[in-house]
Amino acid sequence: MSGVDDSPTRRPAALAGILADAEAREFVMSCEARTGSLLATLAASKPGGRLLELGTGTGAGAAWLLDGAEAGARLTTVEVDPDVQAVAVKHLGLDPRVTFVTADADEWLSTYDGEPFDLAFVDCIPGKFHRMDEVVALLKPGGLYIGDDLLPHPGWPAEHHDRVDAFVAGLPLVPGLRTTTLAWASGLVIGVKS
Repeated sequence: MSGVDDSPTRRPAALAGILADAEAREFVMSCEARTGSLLATLAASKPGGRLLELGTGTGAGAAWLLDGAEAGARLTTVEVDPDVQAVAVKHLGLDPRVTFVTADADEWLSTYDGEPFDLAFVDCIPGKFHRMDEVVALLKPGGLYIGDDLLPHPGWPAEHHDRVDAFVAGLPLVPGLRTTTLAWASGLVIGVKS
């Protein structure tokens, strides 16, 4: 019996340029390819959906989300570091479906008062390791919550292991969210709001 090849069968057109620019900046936390492929698939499940990304980074995750999203979808992506986010704007800024917000995710969560979202991809500390309940509150019923980077990575600070352990242990206690954790790709949680 042969194994399943879980490498992506297609990649966003902008991804190669984003990853090259990320490497040139020594940015090591870009969205892993299998995670990205899953993001594209989940974005495709929300036709006309309102998508949220907390933690743009250099834009790899956003590229995958946009690759799966159809023409009527909209992506809001939030990043605290304007220099890092500039890479994403360079490669994805002409796509009319994406809005780039340069802000601390904590601040953004405190001030956002717009429409709810169909999908939230959380790739930073706020919204995952604290204030997760607020992100879940921003989802429509049936909305998807995706968090990554739950498996050890060389770029992790020492205290991050304990943070991840506490986060995973608390997932069953998050009200109104049915979750599954996956020890796959970068380590994922996928949740659906009830």
